[in-house]
Amino acid sequence: KMTLLLALVALIAAFGSSFQYGYNVSVINSPAPYMQDFYNRTHFNRSGTPMDKDFQTLLWSLTVSMYPLGGFFGSLLVWPLVNCCGRKGTLLLNNLFSIVAAILMGTSELARTYEVIILSRVIMGIYAGLASNVVPMFLGELSPKNLRGAVGVVPQLFITLGILVAQILGLNRILGNAEGWPVLLGLTGIPSLIQLLTLPFFPESPRYLLIQKGNEEQARRALQKLRGWDDVDYEIEEMRQEHQSEKEGGHFSVLSLCTFRALRWQLISIVVMMMGQQLSGVNAVFYYADRIFLSAGVDENNVQYVTVSIGAINVVMTLLAVFIVESLGRRILLLAGFGLCCVSCAVLTLALSLQTTVSWMSYLSIMCVIVYIIGHAIGASPIPFVMITEMFLQSSRPAAFMVGGSVHWLSNFTVGLVFLYMEAGLGSYCFLIFCAICLATIVYIFFIVPETKNKTFMEINRIMAKRNKVEIHEDKEELKNLPGGQAEKKGTSSSKL
Repeated sequence: KMTLLLALVALIAAFGSSFQYGYNVSVINSPAPYMQDFYNRTHFNRSGTPMDKDFQTLLWSLTVSMYPLGGFFGSLLVWPLVNCCGRKGTLLLNNLFSIVAAILMGTSELARTYEVIILSRVIMGIYAGLASNVVPMFLGELSPKNLRGAVGVVPQLFITLGILVAQILGLNRILGNAEGWPVLLGLTGIPSLIQLLTLPFFPESPRYLLIQKGNEEQARRALQKLRGWDDVDYEIEEMRQEHQSEKEGGHFSVLSLCTFRALRWQLISIVVMMMGQQLSGVNAVFYYADRIFLSAGVDENNVQYVTVSIGAINVVMTLLAVFIVESLGRRILLLAGFGLCCVSCAVLTLALSLQTTVSWMSYLSIMCVIVYIIGHAIGASPIPFVMITEMFLQSSRPAAFMVGGSVHWLSNFTVGLVFLYMEAGLGSYCFLIFCAICLATIVYIFFIVPETKNKTFMEINRIMAKRNKVEIHEDKEELKNLPGGQAEKKGTSSSKL
């Protein structure tokens, strides 16, 4: 069952970390003209000449794309930090990045420097890169198997909430104006401050405490708090068995993960799902949402409100995913999500290319964007991170998140950088590329990715062992039936390769 403590730790971890990932994805969307004007004024005050148009485009592209590039660097820190400082320790340490960046961005106008904004976007990216990987890992390890999917979607729910809050605060009449934008950028430090003050009172991941730190007593106490009852012997015994095999097998580095045959298809699946998630164009839709609606014929004064309503739909549909992921399962949500994205990209291409000749096509293109957002919110955005937690074992999970996170952020960076050029070169046909990527991801998931709902980590490992054509020798067969357990790693180290 869901205990109050588990619910609170999920909310605090997701609000303090995942929320800001979403907030910073869309925070510079609305105040862009005022920020660009500040860049211009600053350049003029320094040099006495107006800023060259190409240079301004370059600076703005950097402002947008430095965030996902920082996210890539943040992902590279996941493996060393979570193994050294623990899951909770990494989240607490990570808050320092966010608070420093918030102070720098909030004071950039006073300091009359736009370079600081670009630097802060990198720092915020490092923060988001760590947060987007560590929060799902932390919550996945805290949760019992029957709640793992629902709790695993919570970080994505807070990402969508962050996007929505940034859109609301970014309205012209609130903070998306010439005076308010530094405050809008600086507000991102507040959730970090709240997390820094509250998270220390919650337990660390019991799996980390027992398997990686070898402290059974602390792990037992943490589990008792999280489960709300004293009898946690089943889970402790299961972790102890895993600990034994971890001693034999050791921890995976990224290199050993990439060359280990028994995890080959898990790794390929994570790379495909993460690439599909980002290269399907979701951030193109969010980074340039206003422009899509303007080109679809929405009045300039109303564009912001349409964007906010899209953000609200995103939150509602992700909330729905929290409630249906345990009943419908992961596979069906992935297939349905990418399927909706695929169809809406195809129809959006048609609608945008015909909107000059057919009057009602502009409404169809807005409908396509809405359907696309629904598809991403129920499957393509939240489920891949849940799958990394479930498809990998304790020893390989940090390295898997590092690989998955790096692919996620590099793909995000690529879309942010090339979408403007794609749009300039291909016009509305650029969405056909996203359509093809969605279709390829659907085909892969259909044939390769197994259902992981309500299965222990060990059962999932057994399914994938067949796919990898390796045998798993299990001395502790009875582990798979433990009621509270997430039986895992036993026997992986003795896989026949």
